[in-house]
This record gives sequence, structure tokens and C-alpha cells, in this order.
Amino acid sequence: MSVFKYPQSRMDHVMDNYHGTQLSDPYRWLEDDRSAETESWVRAQNEVTFAHLDQIPFRKALQERLENLWNYEKYSSPFKEGNTYYYFKNDGLQNQSVLYKTSDTAIEGSVVLDPNTLSNDGTVSLGGLGFSKDGRYMAYLINRAGSDWSSAFVMDMTTGDLLEDRLEWLKFSGIAWHGDGFFYSRYPSPAEETAFSQSNEFHALYYHQLGKRQEDDQLIYTDEQFAQQNVHAVVTEDEKYLFIGTSQSSSGNTLSLVDLDRGYDVIVAVVNNFEHDYSLIGHIGEGILLFLCNEDAPRYKVMAIDVHKPERQYWKEWIPQLEDTLTGVSITGGKLFVTYMHNACSKLSVFTIEGKYIQDIVMPGIGTLAGISGKQEEDQAFFTFTSFTQPNTIYALNAKELTYDLFRASKLDFDTSGYETRQEWFASKDGTLVPMFITMKRDALKDGNHVTLLYGYGGFDISVTPSFSISRLPLLENGGIYAVANIRGGGEFGKAWHKAGILDKKQNVFDDFIAAAEYLIEQRYTQASKLAIQGGSNGGLLVGACMTQRPELFAVALPAVGVFDMLRYHLFTIGWAWAADYGKSDDPYLFRHLLSYSPLHNIRHTAYPATLITTADHDDRVVPAHSFKFAAALQAAQQGDKPVLIRIEVSAGHGAGKPTDKQIKEATDVLGFLFYHTDTQIQY
Repeated sequence: MSVFKYPQSRMDHVMDNYHGTQLSDPYRWLEDDRSAETESWVRAQNEVTFAHLDQIPFRKALQERLENLWNYEKYSSPFKEGNTYYYFKNDGLQNQSVLYKTSDTAIEGSVVLDPNTLSNDGTVSLGGLGFSKDGRYMAYLINRAGSDWSSAFVMDMTTGDLLEDRLEWLKFSGIAWHGDGFFYSRYPSPAEETAFSQSNEFHALYYHQLGKRQEDDQLIYTDEQFAQQNVHAVVTEDEKYLFIGTSQSSSGNTLSLVDLDRGYDVIVAVVNNFEHDYSLIGHIGEGILLFLCNEDAPRYKVMAIDVHKPERQYWKEWIPQLEDTLTGVSITGGKLFVTYMHNACSKLSVFTIEGKYIQDIVMPGIGTLAGISGKQEEDQAFFTFTSFTQPNTIYALNAKELTYDLFRASKLDFDTSGYETRQEWFASKDGTLVPMFITMKRDALKDGNHVTLLYGYGGFDISVTPSFSISRLPLLENGGIYAVANIRGGGEFGKAWHKAGILDKKQNVFDDFIAAAEYLIEQRYTQASKLAIQGGSNGGLLVGACMTQRPELFAVALPAVGVFDMLRYHLFTIGWAWAADYGKSDDPYLFRHLLSYSPLHNIRHTAYPATLITTADHDDRVVPAHSFKFAAALQAAQQGDKPVLIRIEVSAGHGAGKPTDKQIKEATDVLGFLFYHTDTQIQY
């Protein structure tokens, strides 16, 4: 039996019948995350968790080191609106980054919007923004306590004053300007008591005219016959055309066009099914719209649609599918700058506006290019490049000369030159070769004694590419290894790689991750007693599934904001949109597959790794009930001497907009737990 004393988790006699299979759900009551009993349970769990974390001897020193590492100036790439450049900056330990403006990128700007002034605890964050074509107005979204729910405000950029316009209950929305107003997406106003858990249905696209009340906004599109469908809008840079896309899951969308010179009522449906993905690149003149799509191209291609003849038979292939996965296209200086992913690293190619290849632009190293910010007819642009050992570095791109120069580099208290990242390939259970990035000290020996953190995601066509994180630095400087496995279910190698890890093939994802762990041990990077696994959201599911399938393989498990109840996930907030990857328990065939790996339903009485589950009380993406139920069941089943703890952040959500002080404290606790339960001696 476990040596840890956990808060009591009441067990109810709740039974469900899934296609003739009777399953108990004793912790169903924890799904009501606003009940007095659940709130009491949360407080009791946090007391036990923080009592354990408080006794870690180096916790204070670790937090001080993280604060020191975090305390450097961080900038975003500049972007131009009207005649003004804007950028985000964080002085170092500010809870939220601040928006600045300047007339010249060589001159330090002035503050436009400081989210830190909007709350006392830094939990109000900027969720997104959009500018009118002339740059006079900026609409921006505000999120509170980490929730996906947004409020919209409008600022007059000539005076800095807020207009009276205020919009509520926006969610999964962009800001797409046209004239003196903008398009946005929202759901109907929810009931207050279930705002963070009820299913999000009947998404609708509206147009807001400046100066009008929200209730007078013009409804552009909704589907009253199908509740579980989302809608988003994009307007071309010249504001001539509106793209409307609808989706029923995280994969595949319809495509409709609106000629804005003809008003908002004439919506031309171009694609009416959800079989493929289409995203607007831009309008290049004469009614020609470029789109990125994966129709008959699992690694994506660029297609051209003539708005005067939008039917499928008139589409033209602009840039064909190549061997590498096409991830993005920017129209800058009259050219197409096309980003590809080669073995999960960025590669940049340049084409003429007509789609003819010009040349490649060699990147600063093995890493990730995070988009190009520039205008279609201007030669100056900027991009950010990062890697596992290089913090965000900003480069100025000359679209005419096809060259770039260093614009701004980060200065932090850490010498990255002593570390290296290597990419190695391992064989999964079925023989599939999978790549993995391994970052460590250059002179480290492969002696099997390195504390190692293995990270993965494996879902929703999302690629895990090289990126920099301050929270990994204490691991590296204490002789540890950080490994990232590019497992199936992601988009690293196109749609086929994604589809190989969904629905009845989801077990491939877990097999890949387990094989990555075994490879690290076989190659003497580490050993089971020094190996930790980490992932968030769908990656939390990954960790939960792997630790319940192979508990002996890991010393520490760190599942964050995870999806653990695979039989009921689709009943909460936006969960229904994940069914394209997971399937639903309503389907008898997919139910069997879901049940086979659902972390909550595969807990047995055995010895589990030291586990620190992290979630937040305002997570309305993956509701915290997943983590609550998983923690309660795992605590009851633990037969080893390692703790099973849950850390529940207050006034935080799925992760976006989390203030710096909360990030540092969470990183301290996660790293401290990792070091402590792998018997790692750290230097602080």
C-alpha cells in the first residue's frame, strides 16, 4: 500500500452501459468542479501536494535560479500596421508582455497596451488583436484567469483612447477587419454556473460596426441544424475578399468566399465537405486567391482559385507538393516565402508570385522559423528563429535581396555554447522509424546515469519542432538530458503521419513514445530510475496512457492538463471537436479502442512512478475533471512507495496567458519533483 496519506475521495456507485459493457465511474461527482465538495477536495489535495513540495531541500534555490534565468528582455518580431511598427516586449519578470509602437524599428517604442495594469495578479492576458487597414483602430481580445472566453475592446490609435465598443463571449475567434468594423466568432452566452464546463455549441460569425452595440451586430453565418461546428473568418490584406471556414473537428474544413465589394450576404460555397484542410494565403490580384491545402497532397501544396470561376475544375496548382512538409506561406515584397519542415526542422524557400522556384535561404541553424511578418508589397520583413539551445532571435529579412541580418538577440544568464542537439532515429514496435531530438552537454558521456526528461505530444497534426524553454535550462546545466520524440499523430511528415496515430491507430502513438524511452535506456543515455516523461493536453493523455501501460519504465510522470477519461471527453466544452483524432465511445468499434488505452480506465493496483499531475481551475479547454478523476483513481490504486500528487493552479487555464510568476512557480515544482524523485543532486 502507498505510504502517502491522501485526502479522502468519495466513491459513488455510478455505472454506465457502453454497448453491453458495464463500467463504473466512482468519481463522477468530481466533474462538478464548482460544487462545494469538489472545491473542498481541491483544497485538501493542494495541501498534501504543497506539503510534499515544501520539504524538497533545494526548492527555494531552484526557484531563485529560475527567476534569474527568466529575467532577461524578451521581444517579438516587429509588425507594421499603417505607418507604425508594433512589437511585444517583456522586461524579464513582467507577468504579461507589453505592446509597444514606434515609427522606426531602430528606435525604442512607447507603450500602447500593458495587460499588467488590467489585474492585480497578472491573470488578465491579451488574447489576440487586429488592426484596421489604415492602422487607425486596433481591436483586441482580453482573457481572464486563463479561460478561453474573451472580451473584445477597440482602441483609437491616434489618441490611445478606448471606444465604447465592447463585445463578450467570444471564443476561438480572430479579428478580421473590413472598413470601420470587423468579423469575429462567438457562442451564445452560457449559463454562469456552467460557463467553464458546458459543451460549446452553435458557434456563429458576426460583423461588428464600430459605434454599435453588440446586440445589433450582423449575423454572417451559423448552422442552426448542426450545433457542433466552429466557424472562423479571414480577410485578405487588401480587404477585398472574406474567407469563411467551418470545421467539425480539429481536422478538415469547408471553404466559402465573399466578395466584400458586393456586401456580406452573397456567400459562395467552394468546398462543402470536411475531408481536407484549406487555409488562405492571400489575394495576389485579378481575383486570384492562393490557398494552402492538403487535398491529394498529404504534405500540402499551394492552389490558386479564381473568384470569378471558383469551381473545383478551375483550380490551378501553384506550388506542388514536395518531399518535405509545407507548413506556411508569406507574401512579402511581391514574392512567396515558403516554409517547409525537413525532419521536424524549418527550411525556407523563395518563389516568384507566379509560383516559380527561385532559391532556398539557409537558416541560422537547426531549429524553427516562427513565421514572417511583412506586407505583400514591402521588401522589409522580420522573422524569429529558435532552437533547443537558442532563445528567440529576431532577424530582418530583405525580400528584394533575399538576405537577412540579425536584428535582435536575447541576452540571458546561460552559456548555450556548451550544449548540443542531435537527432537520432529509433524503431517503434511495428518497425516504423521515428526521429527524436536529444539535447545535452557536449562532453556528456553515455553512461546511463543522466536524469532525462522525455517530452511528446502525438496528435491533431501538430508538429513538435525545436523550441527554447527557460524551464529546461536547470535540467541541462545539472547534467540532464532533454529529449523530444516526434511520434505519430503529429504533422512532422504530413497528413499520413498524423493519420497513422488517430482513431483505431492511436496505440501507435503510445508505442512510439514507449520505444523512445526504451531507446534512451538501450543507448545508455539514462536508466529507468532516472527517466521522466512529460506532456500537456493531448500530451497529458500520452503520459497517462504510457504510465498505465508501462509503469515500470519510468521514474517520474508529469502529465499536464491531460485528457484522461476517453469515454466522456466529448461531453465537455470543445471536446466534441477532438473526435476526428479520438473517435467517440458512442461508436461500438471505436469504444473498444478508446477503452483499451483510456488512462482512467486502465489503472490497476500496481506500483506507479512518482506522479505530479498539473491542471488549473479555469481550464475550459480540457476541463480539470479529467485530472481530478485520474488523480483520485491513481491514488487509490498506488501500490508503490512513490507519491501520486495533483497540483491545481488557481486563476489559471489551459496554459495560454499564464503570468510569469505562476510559470516560474510551476516550473520550480515540476523540476523540483523531477530532481527529487530521480535522486538527482543539483548544484544550487
